[in-house]
Amino acid sequence: MPNPELAPQIEHFYSQVIDEDGRLTTSADGRLELLRTQEILRRYLPTAPARVLDVGGGTGVHARWLVDDGYEVELIDPVARHVEQAAKVCPSALGDARNLTAPNGSYDVVQVLGPLYHLPDAKDRQMALSEARRVAKPGGLVAAAAINRYSSLFEHVTYAHLHTERLQTAVSKILSTAVHDGRGFTLAYFHRAEELAAEMHDAGFTDVEVFGVEGPAWSLLKAVEQSGGTPSEDMVASALTAARMAEPYPELLAASSHLLAVGRAPGDGA
Repeated sequence: MPNPELAPQIEHFYSQVIDEDGRLTTSADGRLELLRTQEILRRYLPTAPARVLDVGGGTGVHARWLVDDGYEVELIDPVARHVEQAAKVCPSALGDARNLTAPNGSYDVVQVLGPLYHLPDAKDRQMALSEARRVAKPGGLVAAAAINRYSSLFEHVTYAHLHTERLQTAVSKILSTAVHDGRGFTLAYFHRAEELAAEMHDAGFTDVEVFGVEGPAWSLLKAVEQSGGTPSEDMVASALTAARMAEPYPELLAASSHLLAVGRAPGDGA
């Protein structure tokens, strides 16, 4: 297929600035994100082997554990560097979440764990979710991740510079517009939990649920590391417990760094 349409700043960020392969494994809050994503998805995944399409799957961090669990995983991503790395994990190809080449109803599971981060236009996000619905089997599981609207507020406290005028201005802009297009990260969209749920419903999914991935204590882990320390095993265990205990309380969704929505493609199925 033709090269996917990708904003130049996003291509530059993932190709030359950051090594996405290590994001979920090298820091305490990253490991918490990975562990919680795994445990939430495993509640809903069909029995292996089942076909999984990992849309915007990056370097294959999630594909790796799915393959280890016995699933048949295929991955697409718009960044050539990611596809090259992910090919060591599962069949991988360049692709655009808004224009999938897979036939209708061809996957038991479709996960969209990155594309919504970098689609600030609501029409593009709807295209991505609609394509995920199209290629999922009737009743198939679709999971979509989003960056929480308020995550930058918590994160920049851990860097101990939120009180500076420049950071206050930058974070205030994210809070008011939901879009980041400046220094330190790349073009990104920040969701509210109810907004993510609405987008899933608008795309036609049923049985939609939204989870706070890291829970309300993730920034404490990050603050310890930013101060040069290492979070104790008890602190990590407590943060993980807090994430699990917070699930029944939707008002605590706003405290997580990431959100994870799960839903079902319309029609009969498991």
